[in-house]
Amino acid sequence: MTSPEVSIIVVDPASIKPADARALPVREGDEPWKVAELRTIVKALNGDVERLVDEVETTEAELDDLLHTAEGSGDDQADAGSTALEREQEMSIVHNTREMLEQSVDALRRVQHHQYGACVVCGKGIGKARLMAFPRATHCVSCKQREERR
Repeated sequence: MTSPEVSIIVVDPASIKPADARALPVREGDEPWKVAELRTIVKALNGDVERLVDEVETTEAELDDLLHTAEGSGDDQADAGSTALEREQEMSIVHNTREMLEQSVDALRRVQHHQYGACVVCGKGIGKARLMAFPRATHCVSCKQREERR
């Protein structure tokens, strides 16, 4: 199975300077980012990218095997249905893994461009605690709640 390539980037945590951390937006009431906090997040995102690239390659190979496995002429409807379900589940896993990979790469790109931590909807700070728990977050809590209500 061939899918669109994700342009993988890695950010060297050691390259993050105090000015980079101070340039990031923070939610009202939060303290400015510290270099150590931002480096920890970058390390986590780099680890996610590495892990997810491996997962994408593995699941795409498994899906490719499933798609190219010829169904035997003796397969009954139940076997054919089971094979189709397995293929559909594998396609879903590939899609979800690729989406998480793209989100992690996007987060690293936002760090590089000093946009990390800003809500993509309202532009306000997302909140350091939220980002430390979920480094790929792109929405503040208010905007995320509005999005989920739709």
